Amino acid sequence: MPRTVLITGGTSGIGLATAARFAADGADVTVTGRRQETVERAAKELGVRGVVCDATETGQVEALAARLGETLDTLDVLVNAAGGLPPAATGDGSPLDALRAQWETNWAQNLMTAVLTTTAVRDRLAPGGAVISIGSIGAERGGGAYGAAKAALAAWNAFLSAELGPRGVTANVISSGYVENTNFFGDGLTRERHDTLVAETHNKRAGRPEEIAETAFFLASPGARHITGQTIHVNGGAFTTR
Repeated sequence: MPRTVLITGGTSGIGLATAARFAADGADVTVTGRRQETVERAAKELGVRGVVCDATETGQVEALAARLGETLDTLDVLVNAAGGLPPAATGDGSPLDALRAQWETNWAQNLMTAVLTTTAVRDRLAPGGAVISIGSIGAERGGGAYGAAKAALAAWNAFLSAELGPRGVTANVISSGYVENTNFFGDGLTRERHDTLVAETHNKRAGRPEEIAETAFFLASPGARHITGQTIHVNGGAFTTR
């Protein structure tokens, strides 16, 4: 029987690369994303199932879980890849209003997407399964609202690991650094910023989505059954340079 895999934010960047890796292994993969067109494109490209779901919205997450329940008896792997760096908050409110909006948006996108989705499908997680969440070195390197949300993700993961462990399900976070060929920076990545991020690594290059995907694939493998509650750094050594 092929493994069943759900990947939130699976339509681009790290999520798409992870979906491709599991699909290449013959897994039954479902990817989610917020926009119909990107979900359809990713599903067609990889030959996988696609579901439109904004994982910050409880109703949509509940609908996703119900839909999966109609087609899958159990879920072997959940990869929480939804998230990212929201644009700066704008509007007519006060600076404190804008600050609060910025923090709440980061919290919703980079923590609650994982918490809501995992909670919605946890009863379907099979023994020997894995929950893998995509974190960031920003959690420990002054990442502001984004980093604080990713730090909370790691703290929640430790709690989740303790809860799921007796069922034989592992839970880990992959702490990525600068990964090229993603939508993380939007149009805001200058050549100077790129060069600075690369210079912080020990191997003097950007990470690749496929490298994060391979780490996720390993964490879901039989060889990683005693790795749980951990944050695995995959960032070329950049974590240690500050």
